[in-house]
Amino acid sequence: MPHLITPTGAQQQAAEATMGLGVPGYAHPLVAPMEWAELTRPGAPLHWTVLNVANGPGARPDPHCLEASGKLRNAGTRVLGHLDLAYGARSFGELVSDAHRYLDWYQVDGFYADRAPTERAALPEVRRVSATLKALLPDGHLVFGHGAHPYPGYAESADQLVTFSGPWSDYRWSQVAEWTADYPPEKFCHLVHGVPLGHLEEALRIARWQGAATIWFTDRTDKHRTVDPFEALPGYWDEIVSRIGRGVSE
Repeated sequence: MPHLITPTGAQQQAAEATMGLGVPGYAHPLVAPMEWAELTRPGAPLHWTVLNVANGPGARPDPHCLEASGKLRNAGTRVLGHLDLAYGARSFGELVSDAHRYLDWYQVDGFYADRAPTERAALPEVRRVSATLKALLPDGHLVFGHGAHPYPGYAESADQLVTFSGPWSDYRWSQVAEWTADYPPEKFCHLVHGVPLGHLEEALRIARWQGAATIWFTDRTDKHRTVDPFEALPGYWDEIVSRIGRGVSE
């Protein structure tokens, strides 16, 4: 069962010092040009951005995605290729093929393994995928997009774990798994939609308290699951960039 843990002073300071944004995947650059352009803003506290062409790399290189990802990489931001693990249902061969296309077509800096399973039984196969991705890109950054706390063994196979993905109504009452205290804040990421501007500071405080250094908070909502709330900029983009850039006092 998850437990609320009390971070040490050093953990809180580390989370505040390293907190930045992980962008889980914007709409296509032709649909969301402003969003992609804003990510190249000098000083934007970005840890990484996910490139999701067509729930993966697509069937052929997309020049618009190549241009957008190239600008981000030139600005010093990691670009991660989106791989859909489908909670363990995707085959090893399909995932490796997608990874090769991302590397060949977009020169990505790592991978975002979305819909990663959480249970212990699936860990051996996920470890196999992780080892192969690391062999393809030894210095690449690998994020497991669980969306919830997984079995602790997953932490050793990725650079980061997404341990929360969901609405603010759940996040504000969420608890953190006790085992996460064994790792630094850089290991964890939280993605939260429906965060009102008036609760932004509270949401940032929860992330630091729970030891997550990478976050994506937005006031967009899923509108009964018909819209991906993470595909557009938050309405308070300037505010969140400003708050994270300077740190937020407790």
